[in-house]
Amino acid sequence: MKITLTQEGKVPVKSGGVGLFFEDINYALDGGLYAEMLENSNFEAKCAYGEWDRYTVEDDGGYAWSAYPAGSSVGLKVKTDRPLFPENPHYMRLTVQEPGTGMKNKAYDGVFLKAKSEYRISFYARSYDYKGALRVGVYADGAPLIEKKVKLKADGRWRRYAFRLKSKTAADGADFCVTLAKAGTVHLDAFSLMPSNAILGVFRRDLVELMKEMKPGFLRFPGGCIVEGNSLANRYLWKNSIGMRERRKHNWNRWAVHAASAENHFRTDYAHYGQSLGLGYYEYFRLAEYLGAKPMPVVSVGIACQYMSTQVVPLDSEELETYIQEALDVVEFANGGADTVWGRVRAEMGHPEPFNLEYLGVGNEQWETETTKENKGNEFYKRFELFEKRLHERYPDLKIVGTVGPTVDSDTHKSAWKWTRENLKKNPNFVYCSDEHFYVSPEWLYRNADVYDSYPRDGGLVCAGEYAAHVPGSGCALFNSPQANVWEGALAEAAFMTGMERNADVVVMKSYAPLFARLGYTQWSPDLIWFNGKTAYGSPSYYVQLLYSLYTGDFSLKAAADAKNVYVSATERDAFTIVKAVNAGEEELETTVEADYDFGSLTRIVRLSGEPGDYNTVEEPKKISPVEVAPAHPHTLVLAPRSFNVLIFKK
Repeated sequence: MKITLTQEGKVPVKSGGVGLFFEDINYALDGGLYAEMLENSNFEAKCAYGEWDRYTVEDDGGYAWSAYPAGSSVGLKVKTDRPLFPENPHYMRLTVQEPGTGMKNKAYDGVFLKAKSEYRISFYARSYDYKGALRVGVYADGAPLIEKKVKLKADGRWRRYAFRLKSKTAADGADFCVTLAKAGTVHLDAFSLMPSNAILGVFRRDLVELMKEMKPGFLRFPGGCIVEGNSLANRYLWKNSIGMRERRKHNWNRWAVHAASAENHFRTDYAHYGQSLGLGYYEYFRLAEYLGAKPMPVVSVGIACQYMSTQVVPLDSEELETYIQEALDVVEFANGGADTVWGRVRAEMGHPEPFNLEYLGVGNEQWETETTKENKGNEFYKRFELFEKRLHERYPDLKIVGTVGPTVDSDTHKSAWKWTRENLKKNPNFVYCSDEHFYVSPEWLYRNADVYDSYPRDGGLVCAGEYAAHVPGSGCALFNSPQANVWEGALAEAAFMTGMERNADVVVMKSYAPLFARLGYTQWSPDLIWFNGKTAYGSPSYYVQLLYSLYTGDFSLKAAADAKNVYVSATERDAFTIVKAVNAGEEELETTVEADYDFGSLTRIVRLSGEPGDYNTVEEPKKISPVEVAPAHPHTLVLAPRSFNVLIFKK
């Protein structure tokens, strides 16, 4: 077979077009990217349950805490009178009858410690009459791994205690415990157990390292459906996520009720899934900066998640101004000088320089609902136009990322593109690009690999902000298993992405979704990166995204293959030509690459390949991962069956 390249008609490739989309799903933040190792560390947990438009949220501040040792006579009572801070008023009253007893934290699957590593522990305590010692630390079978003894003052005041401790040995599934040296009562709040090597002081190192390895061009955050909320009150309020950690108001997580049904009495295993906001907008912006990625926050337009609720802020309501102001203030927080209200907040948090925000997502995946005589619908188009006008009046250079809904090949998708293109004709600055989402079968991806060939060149740019192959029978969407990330799906994604790359003048941004999943705590699969308390690894889809991010040139060439089940694209940069070739067939193919110009000789081949059902695991984290193949000929090679190949030619 032949792969043919043509320089005529080549188009520029936007730098940093492969990015990351972060949403707090699958315990991606608390229990994941946020390096805090304790669960419900501030006693603000909620239990959320219910169904469409009918959700119950109850305080359950004692969740994840229990008597230690088990069965001991310990009194645990969550209180709210005279709290540490009013934003998070719950705290624990601990009463013990026997010396050496107290409470322990569930810490998801228990605490993992590395040998000879340093950890930071902090907490607040208040004592009215207890004058004894308090011990806090991590224990295995009752033996201390790290431990600190603190003498409390009985003055009725909240006091903060903080220290660093080094572990001598490793441990997995250990207990974080707080005990009193003698009988008595104390009040406790805002615990923290963090590895001292956390990136920027708050990010779990191994997860960030996997993100950084991709060299992402942008970071979209914090969602996703999290932005919308299961109700408007549950939406992400970014102003609650900044400032002092202990004063960031806890919120329940929209994914706590995902897949609630009559079979599980409308209460899922994740009913306590919450948002501590220990990582908030300031940290998201700093993470983007650390990764070298451009930040892309997403703001609500006053419509709750349309899959879970009918709640809408009416277009003619004064309340909508609050949502518009939240969007305007995000930009000021990111870019404003210290002489502005929100720029000063950023500066006081430790970042006097602006974050240089260029992109703002307005809405997540809303779609226009039908207007009837009885109901105006959600009037999404009109409200988006209002947001766009107000944002561009103040920030004319802001690149707004719009949305064309949660599906493709649908009436709502076609309607949204029609509306977008009509507005772009009147105002070329209406949106920079529009966000498409598609979770589809491998067959759909293969069948539509050339779909962007037919997109109009003057009809709006595309941000493929959420997509993934869902392989039937592999445990996708609602199944807690990395088996959903089989090679069959990743290979189809690689094939579809050749079409994105060939049409780089249309598809300017792309990011797989979801990004993270904690093993045993997952509401949605497949996912890009899997982890537990001890380790993390990339799925086959991660390595597909990695290769597209690392090996893309400055210009996209015309590329074509003359064989069935082969998908190709090509880019060039300086003396290098980079060809991506997917052989989705069952047979190896002897292949010649040719062109009507001198594109150099084959110097490297980077390959991903495997059986359709192969996937990565904790035990085999790189079963599907890139391997180097030595070229045997300047322009000829063999494409292995079911393989994704990056071919690098140099003049």
